[in-house]
Amino acid sequence: MSLLTLLVVLSLVGVVAALIWGVGSMAHGGSYDREHSEQIMFTRIAIQAVAFILIVVAVIYAIV
Repeated sequence: MSLLTLLVVLSLVGVVAALIWGVGSMAHGGSYDREHSEQIMFTRIAIQAVAFILIVVAVIYAIV
């Protein structure tokens, strides 16, 4: 397994973890959700952006 593949897999696991964290926070509700929902969403979107860029780089690397 190459380093790029490992980074893609880790970033996808990070996206799933952030998604579960956000859904769990939303399901629980309360003050924690009100205070941290925006931060959790931003974190998930940032990790998704990194995952997307890594996937694009992996596809370009595979083609070339």
